[in-house]
Amino acid sequence: AHQQGIAILEKELAQLKLPDISGDSRVGRVGKVRYELSRLRLRDFHLPYSRITPISNVGLQISISNAFAELDGDWRVKFLFVRAHGSFNLKVENVYIKISLRLGSDATGKPTVSTSECSARISQVRVLFSGKLGWLYNLFHRAIESRFRKILEDKVCGIVDRSVRNELQTYVQTLPVTARIDAKTGIDYSLVAPPRATTQSLDADLKGEFYSLAHRSTVPFSPLPLAFPSDHDRMVYFGASSYFFNTAGIAYHEAGALVFEITEDMIPKDAAFHLDTSILSVFIPQLEEMYPNMPVKFRLSTPTAPFLTIGPGGISLKPIVDAQAYAILPNSSLAPLFLLSLVRNVSAVINVRSGRIVGSLDVGRIRLSLKDSAVGTFKVRTMQSLMNFLTSTILLPRLNARLDEGFPLPLPDRIQLSNILVRFYQNFLLLGADVHFQPR
Repeated sequence: AHQQGIAILEKELAQLKLPDISGDSRVGRVGKVRYELSRLRLRDFHLPYSRITPISNVGLQISISNAFAELDGDWRVKFLFVRAHGSFNLKVENVYIKISLRLGSDATGKPTVSTSECSARISQVRVLFSGKLGWLYNLFHRAIESRFRKILEDKVCGIVDRSVRNELQTYVQTLPVTARIDAKTGIDYSLVAPPRATTQSLDADLKGEFYSLAHRSTVPFSPLPLAFPSDHDRMVYFGASSYFFNTAGIAYHEAGALVFEITEDMIPKDAAFHLDTSILSVFIPQLEEMYPNMPVKFRLSTPTAPFLTIGPGGISLKPIVDAQAYAILPNSSLAPLFLLSLVRNVSAVINVRSGRIVGSLDVGRIRLSLKDSAVGTFKVRTMQSLMNFLTSTILLPRLNARLDEGFPLPLPDRIQLSNILVRFYQNFLLLGADVHFQPR
């Protein structure tokens, strides 16, 4: 922020427009010197020494020292019977600028930044006139240098304020407050309070809440506080709480996205069976008579939104899945067979790639129970191997393919993350990274 901001400010200051200057300077009892300075051109404005510091309960403070500038122009002077003209060069040295930035948020939850204080002080201004009438220049150069100092000090803070308003404020507003994930869900990343400055950092509290695009309801639980470790090896840290991930489960459940169907065409070609009633009749003999050699479809859904926990060991969840089996009749209608309840221990691996949180799931053994049957009773545990195969071979790769697409982090434009760190703490996941800004 410091490097890019100072570069922008240097560019803005170098385009400073100065007005023509004219006036009179009294010379004892002899009379007055009438002078005019015109066509003032600023060559450059350098800010070689500067720093940016967070100030607790204030915001950011930018201190610039030993800045210097150089400009030239034309002069014309009239004193008694003498008239002369030429060009001049002006050096502005030891410029000190102090800027305070106030951080806030607007009604949409986007960050805001404005100049709360600006002061500029110029220690030295030297005017060098061309020509041979040195005694004449000495009559009025102090008046000119004083006026130049006052004009520049006033204009510098005007440019700072405009640069903050047009450049910095415009840029921080690129922080996304909502991110559309797919046709059914989005993420709310709006600020819940203005950013806070401490002596070590800038802290921003973002809502971090998934929601269904069709119907946004109130989340039935509150977020837990995040206790960040005192680690400053990376430039930015992002804490994603269990609230963030669990609202994803609610949003996808409400949007009807946690429904999966498994049919014969999904079974791998090298599998030693077909998904039809003949394979199920091994476990349920009566199916041979009721629905002989008919294709079977499983419809998997979650009766409630999955709920996960985060601890030092990682992310784990134990989702409950209903597996409804159907026989597909010759007229393509569905005949319900039975409804199983599947409970599985699932662990998640999380990482960050290209500014997105990505993940993958690993599953343990299934525990089955029979919730309903239209084909009589049967021993559920005999279907353990089949359900393990269907969920591990077909369902899990599809879930992991979606998780590998990832979910976007709230990053302003042209920010790239590197040197990424992922750690688990109680109730939240901590992501650390260094930041690279890509100029236009």
